[in-house]
Amino acid sequence: MKIDVVSIFPEYFDVTKLSILGKAITDGILEVSVHDLRDATEDKHRSVDDTPYGGGPGMVMMAEPWGKTLDAIIKPSSVLVVPTPSGQLLTQSMLQNLSRSSHLVFACGRYEGIDQRVFDYYRSRCSLLEVSLGDYVVAGGEVATLVMLEGVSRLLPGVVGNPDSITEDSFGQDLEGLLEWPVYTKPQEWRGFQVPEVLLSGNHAEIAKWRRQQSETKTRQSRPDLG
Repeated sequence: MKIDVVSIFPEYFDVTKLSILGKAITDGILEVSVHDLRDATEDKHRSVDDTPYGGGPGMVMMAEPWGKTLDAIIKPSSVLVVPTPSGQLLTQSMLQNLSRSSHLVFACGRYEGIDQRVFDYYRSRCSLLEVSLGDYVVAGGEVATLVMLEGVSRLLPGVVGNPDSITEDSFGQDLEGLLEWPVYTKPQEWRGFQVPEVLLSGNHAEIAKWRRQQSETKTRQSRPDLG
């Protein structure tokens, strides 16, 4: 998979060299290119924003730098992903759909956002998806892009060592949208807390039953909206 990221803070994505993202890149499963939006500016201040038409606080990212940058990246087969609080809520199924794409382009907005005409223009030239991490606001799209980069990359074949780790995750295929059950490892006792006996029994049918019950209970308690 090819991924292009556009940001005014390209250094933000140095962390893609770490953990499973870094391994996926090293193994040739994933190719990530980061582009500095300011390289498309022409004034000495490398300006990418201006005051909003209609007045109001903050600054808006100008269309022209985005147009110059995206024109060199976007293809008809590309999926342009724009992190924004006004987008669709990010879900595991959305990540799964994105993982089937051959080329993703992430546009990291800042300030009050990107001039709407950028979306209007590229929506007719490729698939465009506006995505929100949740009902809150952060300083820019970089954080959300990193979340999606990691979420998508771990779904690519060969990235995660044991494929069952993906299907048994919260929201995974095996859990049918439920949250993952509690997990334990050695030692059997820690600060007075014991590992549940059923997990030590070796009875796989009972373990599977216990895990399912725990997933259902956890989902009801933490995310009743999923039930």
